[in-house]
Amino acid sequence: MRAAWILCRAGRRMNNPRVLVWLAFAAIVVLNYQAWVHDYGAPDKSAATSPATASGAHETGGGLDTAVPQTFSTDTTAAPGTPPAGNAAAASALRAEPAVPAASGAPHVHVRTDVLDMDIGLQGGTLQKADLLRYPKVKGGSEPVRLMNEDSEESLYLLKSGLAGPGEAHPTQFATFTSATLDYDLGNTGQLRVPLTWTDGQGVTVTKTFTFRRGDYRIGLLYSVDNRSSAPWQAAIYAQILRYDPPSARSMFFNVEGNAFHGPAIYDGAKYRKLKIDSPEDAHLALEVRNGWLAALQHHFVSAIVPAADTTNRITLSAQGRQFQLATTGPLRTIAPDTTATFEETLFVGPKLQADLETAGPRLELVADYGVLTIIARPLFWLLGKVYALFGNWGVAIIVVTFLLKLVFYPLSEASGRSMAKMKTLSPRIKNLQETYKDDKEKLGRAMMELYKREKINPVAGCLPIIIQIPVFLAFYWVLLESVEMRQAPFFGWINDLSSRDPWFILPIIMAGAMLVQYKLNPTPPDPIQAKVFMIMPLVMSVTFAFFPAGLVLYWVTNTLLSIAQQWNINRRIGAAQAKKAA
Repeated sequence: MRAAWILCRAGRRMNNPRVLVWLAFAAIVVLNYQAWVHDYGAPDKSAATSPATASGAHETGGGLDTAVPQTFSTDTTAAPGTPPAGNAAAASALRAEPAVPAASGAPHVHVRTDVLDMDIGLQGGTLQKADLLRYPKVKGGSEPVRLMNEDSEESLYLLKSGLAGPGEAHPTQFATFTSATLDYDLGNTGQLRVPLTWTDGQGVTVTKTFTFRRGDYRIGLLYSVDNRSSAPWQAAIYAQILRYDPPSARSMFFNVEGNAFHGPAIYDGAKYRKLKIDSPEDAHLALEVRNGWLAALQHHFVSAIVPAADTTNRITLSAQGRQFQLATTGPLRTIAPDTTATFEETLFVGPKLQADLETAGPRLELVADYGVLTIIARPLFWLLGKVYALFGNWGVAIIVVTFLLKLVFYPLSEASGRSMAKMKTLSPRIKNLQETYKDDKEKLGRAMMELYKREKINPVAGCLPIIIQIPVFLAFYWVLLESVEMRQAPFFGWINDLSSRDPWFILPIIMAGAMLVQYKLNPTPPDPIQAKVFMIMPLVMSVTFAFFPAGLVLYWVTNTLLSIAQQWNINRRIGAAQAKKAA
């Protein structure tokens, strides 16, 4: 915004505000060139890690998926009178259980709700498959979006969890659980509990229960520990996301969705952080967090682990090639003989529905990431949501909100429009000055500025509305790109997905025509070359917008049409006033 203001000031000092047109045109050309180079330039060899190299650890049982996490020294006693855990360093050294990846076709529990279709492995209670029943991969298709899966090394995505601690046996991701049945269905009930049982054979029984609710992507995870042995039993809760994260095919022209962030992210109780697995600092992250969470992000969808509130947990990230493991470990606790204890946390596997995310964890809605313009984008999304609740159509919501924004900024655009209308009436006098001083550009500039001053016209009055529109436009872009609520949302007719480009490029064509009409309503630039630049601007802008989300083009078209109506009305009133004055 500051840069735009400087350009406006510069244009005024140069006595030729139309220089801004050249600057804007040059910026558009440069941005399009950079986008083209980004899309079709030489590939980034550093990112081209082969699946075999990146995920070989999973294939061989080495690397990221070989051992349970280590606990840290905090010791919480689960029952009064329990003896202390002893040496903290010894307590934190967990046994590295043998890595025995589940064989293909190994027993699993199948769980189906109204929104999720999941497989939970009996080895470790690992979330092995998660289909989102309400979100088809392709609009109109029958295949749902799949998050958790072991379909291939390139799509490996698992959520593992367990209890770990010093000693011989714990219900870790490698332990074998039993289940009363292998098939669970929510049916017509509001809640579904899926209990898995493990015992160490020496008196300790752990029931690992997943809780599903109707219409909810949150999954409650509860461990009930019953220690009927003769000795204290120590354990810490942990959970980890193991994922192969392929490089994204980013494109400003043909894959706008690729610009959305994907990969690991955390919230440390105060700040939201997106992590880079190819960064040496992030790839070996280890920190203690209170009231935080961790998540694996992709466009529109997320899996997250939210530890119990008011507990301190250690979060770690490890990466090998394009595979990463993001984990959280709670404090080591001691369960006395003949006592019980519970460990719990919340999982989230599903779309980035902001209302759902807000209730799943502290500031979990931040995974719907609008970047630096969040301060504008979140209120904008809130307003769009309220309008959508009235009309049931996101396209109509965009039109109505654009109209409301136009009303809010009406005083600014009115002042700008009046100045432009007055300049249009001065066109004959400006042409006379050009003829008079055609051989002296300096005198021409002074004469024009004196004319503007005498007629009380600000030649750069149009700058402020443009400056204001830029952040609103960018906020609209990120709201449309990142909000899963608008994913595959239809408008009318040929536009069946506002989050992707117009399939027939009709809106960009309408946009070009509307911008041309808007140009005709404004004063003609005195410089013929500048006038030609103004004439081709609608074509350049429409080509640039052609591959943007249709909802974004709809916003710009609506804004342009409203500006045309406003400027036409202002021109009519100014013209009538001038005619009356002349009479």
